[in-house]
Amino acid sequence: MIKAKKLMLKLSNILCLISFIAFHPVFGQNSQKIFATLNSQKKEINIQQEIIFHNSSNDTLNAIYLNDWNNSFANKNTPLARRFAENFNKSLHFAKDKDRGQTRILGITDTNFKNLKWQRTESDDLIKLQLNHPVYPGKHYKFTLTYVIKLPNSKFTDYGFTTEGNFNLRYWYITPSVYHKQWKLYSNKDLDDLYTLNTDCEVEFTYPSAFKIITDLDLVKTSSSDGSTTVVLHGENQSDIKLFLQKETTHFSLFTNSHLTLITDIDSKNLNDITKASSVDRIVNFVTERLGPYPNEKILVTDIEYKKNPLYGLNQLPSFIRPFKDEFQFELKLLKTLLNNYLENTIKLNPREEKWILDGIQTYLMMQYVNEFYPKMKLIGNLSDTWLLRTYHLSEMEFNEQYPFLYMLMVRKNLNQPLSTQSDSLIRFNNKIANKYKAGVGLTYLKNYLGSDHVDSIIKEFYNNYRTTIVTQENFEKLLKENAPKNVDWFFTDFVDTEKYIDFKIKKVKKKQDSITLTIKNQTGTKVPITLFGISKNDSVVSKQWLNDIRNERRLTIPDSGIDKLVLNYDKVIPEFNQRNNWKSTGGFLSSNKRLKLQFFKDTENPYYKQVFFVPVATYNLYDGFTPGMRLYNKTFLNQPFIYDIRPSYALKEKALVGGGSLLYRKYIQNSNMYVVNYAIGGSSYHYAPDLRYSTITPVVSFGFRPDDLRSNERESLMFRFVNVIRDQDPSIETNPDYSVFNARYNYSNIGAVKHLTWFIDGQVANNFSKVSVNVDYRKLFQNNLQLNLRFFAGKFIYNDTTSDYFSFALDRPTDYLFDYNYLGRSEDTGLFSQQLIIAEGGFKSKLDNPYANNWMMTTNASINIWRWIEAYGDIGLVKNRGISTQFVYDSGIRLNLVPDYFELYLPVYSNNGWEIADQRYDQKIRFIVTLSPRTLIGLFTRKWF
Repeated sequence: MIKAKKLMLKLSNILCLISFIAFHPVFGQNSQKIFATLNSQKKEINIQQEIIFHNSSNDTLNAIYLNDWNNSFANKNTPLARRFAENFNKSLHFAKDKDRGQTRILGITDTNFKNLKWQRTESDDLIKLQLNHPVYPGKHYKFTLTYVIKLPNSKFTDYGFTTEGNFNLRYWYITPSVYHKQWKLYSNKDLDDLYTLNTDCEVEFTYPSAFKIITDLDLVKTSSSDGSTTVVLHGENQSDIKLFLQKETTHFSLFTNSHLTLITDIDSKNLNDITKASSVDRIVNFVTERLGPYPNEKILVTDIEYKKNPLYGLNQLPSFIRPFKDEFQFELKLLKTLLNNYLENTIKLNPREEKWILDGIQTYLMMQYVNEFYPKMKLIGNLSDTWLLRTYHLSEMEFNEQYPFLYMLMVRKNLNQPLSTQSDSLIRFNNKIANKYKAGVGLTYLKNYLGSDHVDSIIKEFYNNYRTTIVTQENFEKLLKENAPKNVDWFFTDFVDTEKYIDFKIKKVKKKQDSITLTIKNQTGTKVPITLFGISKNDSVVSKQWLNDIRNERRLTIPDSGIDKLVLNYDKVIPEFNQRNNWKSTGGFLSSNKRLKLQFFKDTENPYYKQVFFVPVATYNLYDGFTPGMRLYNKTFLNQPFIYDIRPSYALKEKALVGGGSLLYRKYIQNSNMYVVNYAIGGSSYHYAPDLRYSTITPVVSFGFRPDDLRSNERESLMFRFVNVIRDQDPSIETNPDYSVFNARYNYSNIGAVKHLTWFIDGQVANNFSKVSVNVDYRKLFQNNLQLNLRFFAGKFIYNDTTSDYFSFALDRPTDYLFDYNYLGRSEDTGLFSQQLIIAEGGFKSKLDNPYANNWMMTTNASINIWRWIEAYGDIGLVKNRGISTQFVYDSGIRLNLVPDYFELYLPVYSNNGWEIADQRYDQKIRFIVTLSPRTLIGLFTRKWF
């Protein structure tokens, strides 16, 4: 009986295949049939797949390339593994074999059952299939693959097998690459952008009956036998086959209206089913109206997809402080993810090279949705009405102002990249946020420039004309130019294809009897239009006009119709670099002065005020004790060229005023490897010993260099500074307590999770000494997970007329005469504070009898991991003092590398001192590294984004 059932099942499969081929013509687009069986214990899927590849190009093809993204988890050298390492994510490097995905191809044959030769490319997730005969234009080629996939752990990309025993399947099967003039070969880089053409597909999937399957394919047939369930699924014009297998309970809900059936597990626990259904209906109707009908009856929108590209901002805060209503959050989450799937499943743009168009449409429609249904929504929601925040300019910002704001965040850091940049070359923040928002803001800019509903109709026409077919930016550009009532060449040349930013300025205003003459300057030379508003005394708009082709400056005269202020970009539709120079009063010079606004903590920029922020601060060192103070500064959430930062404080232990401050002017340079020049002057005054004060005044100029590839962590800098130190006299100080040092330093860094290299060359000149030094840090994580840390230091005095070791090279604890290091007790020789370690100069951890060198010093520090964060370290060196023979020094011990460079413990074992671990005072020999600076700690997280 069982054998009979299996025979009937096989006959049914054959009939399904025959009907599939018979009713789906092979001319026009690709088609495929997949027979798959899930082994939930081994986390494997056995697959037999038949692909009919259609050559829609004008070229004859002798080979076909295939995407095998499941194999991108196979080892530590795939593009996916390297991308993880670039993002400081070591999870795939340290992954165990049982968690890795892999594809074992058993064979590939043509229609005559002849084997086809195949080979993996260097990336391991692309396959070159050599054909037995060529595929001519307009013809097709049918072949069959037999393979087994080992699914990856979902902890890497959220797809694969989960800790709950479920299976999230995406990019799990092999697909043909796209040939459009040439093969478009893109490896998996965790961008969710597999480029493959829509296909008609049929999937016969067998899985344990304990699971429920969720998909947006049509269910043709279901059968069960021997604890297994087999489903036959069918889909037309499918860009992707996503299957979710969940045990028993499922979090997916199904919503249906006249346009579409939506399957989703995006949820809001505080909303009832009626409210959710109403929200879904509104969203589906909005999307269908603004774009056009979806080609299939069902669409799947998952919480995984949302979390990979969430709504960044305050609505990610814990629920007890979320400022937005649950209904609003649910709708925006669902809308963003639905738009993404709606567009990606239908518009076949190259996702690596032209994704900005879909991103722009998605962001633009999200902005339109908020304008239509939530026009009064503020950026910080209900928090804008609280007494604590309502005085801030942040509370006045509209919800949709977040898009130009977050785009401008990268412009102000000189990290903006053109929209046409290939997506795998974008830094993470640009790929996830800034460029998406710039594209949407750009379409909004166009909408206001063209007027009426031109952009809306162009988007809809673009969607309906090119749905489910290969489309390029040229098609979008041509459609826009043909339908726009004004010239829009500037949008592509000066907005899409460039990293240049927009910045206009009103320079001069002169009021006559019945007219006003003004001069407008284009600060960056972008050939984009700008708006000029005339504003009355009661802040109403008197006039508005668009100005084009301001290449440098333009002088114009407008009629005076009760205008009190002239403002560029008054409605903030145009994403400008600096809005503080956008307005001038017509009442004369004095009336143009901006009022001072003193405010607690930082805020967004308010172009109509001079903002000064204050915030309490506190520091600590052994001599000043707890030191509360007040920080006064002008830095807003966005970087600006000139920044001042003053921190007056009171040392409770010394009962004296202390503190520091700095003035900085930063000049960013575009289209140059020298991307920034900094001019600064800083100073500080604290105590370096009991009742002994030091003060520093340091002017600095520095130059920053970077490669054209902004994803590269490679950076260089050249710094010149003149450190002036004034100290109170102390009997133990043998040299002049006051001194000045000219310091020049070249820095190189290329920091990554797998390979880390930094080095610098430093030169110092003072009245009584001059010296040079070189420092190299190298860190390497090998394939066997062994991590090696190496550091080399060499320093030599050119001349040295000093009479103490205050300016000498130090083995384990530099004197820090330039006051660069954050010592908690810089003058301590004993006690806990003397055990603080800062890896500089010699870099030794043990305290040796003669730790200084007044001639030259050369040391090497090394450590290697033993288990996880436990490492063994060893240091060796040569120390040369005047009149004394060269001394060989060494030490060794255990390093507890809890947070590299931020929190570490060093346990000495053996050195020139002998067995240190046997010393009765061993607790005094333990050294520690601790970083308390919030800015430094924040860098641990921001390095993944910038």
